[in-house]
Amino acid sequence: MKNYEAGRIRNVGLIAHGGAGKTSLVEAMLFNTGVTTRIGRVEDGTTVGDYHPEEIKRGMTIHTSIIPVELDGIKLNILDTPGFLDFIGDVKAALRVVDGALVVVSAVDGVEVMTEITWDIAAERGLPRMVFINKLDRENANFFKVLDELKEKFEAGFVPFQIPIGSAETFEGVVDVVGGKAFKYTNGKREEIPVPENLQPVAEEYREQLIEAAAEANDDYLTKYLEGEALTPEEVNLGLAEAFRAGKLVPVFTGSAVKNIGVDLITAAAARYFGPPAVEAGKQLAALVFKTLTDPYVGRMNFVRVYSGDLKSDSTVYNANKGKTEKIGQVLYVRGKNQQGAEAAPAGDICVLVKLQETGTGDTLTTKDNPVILDGIDFPAPTLSLAISPKSKGDEDKLSTALARIVEEEPTVQIKKSTETKQTVITGMGEAQLDIIVDRFKRKYGLDVVLEPLRIPYRETIRTETKVEGKYKKQTGGRGQYGHVWIRLEPLTDGSDFVFDEEVFGGSVPAGFFPAVEKGIREAMQEGVVAGYPTTGIKAVLYDGSYHPVDSSEMAFKIAASMAFKKGVLQAQPVLLEPIMEVEVTAPEGFMGDIISDLNGKRGRILGMEPEGKRTRIRAHVPLGELARYAIDLKAMTQGRASFTMQFSSYEEMPAHLAEKVIKQAQEAAENK
Repeated sequence: MKNYEAGRIRNVGLIAHGGAGKTSLVEAMLFNTGVTTRIGRVEDGTTVGDYHPEEIKRGMTIHTSIIPVELDGIKLNILDTPGFLDFIGDVKAALRVVDGALVVVSAVDGVEVMTEITWDIAAERGLPRMVFINKLDRENANFFKVLDELKEKFEAGFVPFQIPIGSAETFEGVVDVVGGKAFKYTNGKREEIPVPENLQPVAEEYREQLIEAAAEANDDYLTKYLEGEALTPEEVNLGLAEAFRAGKLVPVFTGSAVKNIGVDLITAAAARYFGPPAVEAGKQLAALVFKTLTDPYVGRMNFVRVYSGDLKSDSTVYNANKGKTEKIGQVLYVRGKNQQGAEAAPAGDICVLVKLQETGTGDTLTTKDNPVILDGIDFPAPTLSLAISPKSKGDEDKLSTALARIVEEEPTVQIKKSTETKQTVITGMGEAQLDIIVDRFKRKYGLDVVLEPLRIPYRETIRTETKVEGKYKKQTGGRGQYGHVWIRLEPLTDGSDFVFDEEVFGGSVPAGFFPAVEKGIREAMQEGVVAGYPTTGIKAVLYDGSYHPVDSSEMAFKIAASMAFKKGVLQAQPVLLEPIMEVEVTAPEGFMGDIISDLNGKRGRILGMEPEGKRTRIRAHVPLGELARYAIDLKAMTQGRASFTMQFSSYEEMPAHLAEKVIKQAQEAAENK
């Protein structure tokens, strides 16, 4: 693969809902341009783009892959992105570094959830977009229905550059609206035919729309058009390209990737209409890492878009985010899993670096003497949390290593150790992502792990005041042990965790033992009394007791205080507290009724609602114990169109009938230890 100057590079993100045929489209492009000798099939695991074991196993794109396609002196760096919501982080990263997006839509299924989500991401970045309506060879395919759906869903100037000849089993080619020609395909080979009579009126109607759009993009063309002069084919193409890059026009193409119908035309259109990357000549190096993978053979791989300067092999660069210098060995161009060394990657191009020590996703590589930091990647926050642990007790270190690698590769995965529940918590975008991580651990590290629901960090407290005695007396052959306390327990209502005080008169308990009494109570609070959860919201007052001049010790008073505390809690109307989370859900207005009903069913309290553009944000307080599967429930309820965040708000008393179940489960678990 040769080096291309920036003017001959096109960086294009390929986006779609899963199953629309992105990867099959790329396969046909590679075949048509002579890179491959046959078109790979997703079902057979033989595609260039989906080469990871987990992708082959599941028949779906999980990682963005770089697929350069070379056509007539133009290099299309196509970034084939995942089409499933769990892997939206890869889509956002890819759309951060491309200059346009090719949207694939199924002619059977139409505009689906990920079509909408990825479209909105591309729109936020101001990327020009073109659409390829795929699968016209399938039963129930309907080009015009999908075109209407696109116009209904999105505020954009959709105009067909092609219309299909036939549909389903009769689909055999396309009419090129721009050129006023028609093409029939036989085994992927194109031949020109007359435009079918039944399609001439609609083709002419769309052609007028295109000519008008081309004229409006350029003042000279518009003057000519308004004066009744015909634009030349070259002027039409230049005007359309201008309108497209300005976002005033969304060209719509059609075909069948599997049957290789229309693929050559969409490839040529992508090369013609997508603009080259904007670069500044002579500028210093600035390159952004947008993906990181660990390859079993070459180690860590950083996928990089060069924005200015040249990224050279055998050179030294500066990681501006980490403040570290990195030594670059070989700059690689990749096509799927195939790699080829290069002397340098110029501004505007996309390449891969291997074995960098400090560099990760979102980092800027630049020069140390005058460093710059490029805008990073706005990854979505993960929302599905589970506890992860090794099946074998001796594999804790192996799990730690594997989790550290996963965090490097998956910016939408977070790992933390819960000090309260003693669980290692993995948080991801959804079940599919976490299941694939489990499979990857098994395949890469020979590590079997278990995913379990999180333990809820409940608390215990009291509702009434009580006075209680604790006495610890132990006589052995030598010196004995003696500690004796009277303690008053009071509930705290100011939100405090614990207050210790003393009201001892007459030296019934020497002051030197006060710290031991407090320590005994604090330790007992951590263990809990009712269900083994930490106790909170209690004031403990030492007001009386007794001591022995020889046998009393700090240990004896500590034990006596612990005994008194445990007995006292049971006397003081103990209750269980549950963590309450403040949840914010953002979704299209049409889902609000279902979301509110679901939150109410989860014992939630709605705090308020407010519009946010086309969406509505709702705030609620919801018990954490009701939210274990909320990421899954919300995705199902809204077909993935909603997002949510949550943060701790407070602890509140748990309803008695639910608390009884938690207490019973805790007691059974303690008995089974």
